[in-house]
Amino acid sequence: MKSRLTLIVAVAVAASLSAVPAYAHHSFAAEFDATKPVRLVGKITRIEWTNPHTYFYIDVVDANGKVTNWGVEGASPGALSRRGWKREDLKIGETVTVEGYRAKDGSNLADGRRVTLSNGRSFYGGSPGDGGPGDDGTDQGNLPPAVPGK
Repeated sequence: MKSRLTLIVAVAVAASLSAVPAYAHHSFAAEFDATKPVRLVGKITRIEWTNPHTYFYIDVVDANGKVTNWGVEGASPGALSRRGWKREDLKIGETVTVEGYRAKDGSNLADGRRVTLSNGRSFYGGSPGDGGPGDDGTDQGNLPPAVPGK
């Protein structure tokens, strides 16, 4: 009986400790730079609507015609759904505008704080409580004001 109780306690402690690194992994500041806002316009090439973060990928064409594929990280599917954003709102081939912040490592990854669909609907895509700009969904940090119709 005593060894069974010890095992139960050990499993509970291990489970609670394993949650700490997972939370830290999802901090905005660990991966993104709040001083480097970015605005991307591109066509959706892939969508990953999974926990703990959603991702979609867009092909962005620069002034010279060079295409670069960018990853855009968003909040969890549940958080986005509570804001009125559904998986079906994103469509492969659709042009979207993403305003957010670049990854610290300089890769083609952005935290999508504001995503505007081709029909003009905008959504706050940040993770609640991640410590990033506008993490409560009411503030866009240092992003420029949304441009209607763009």
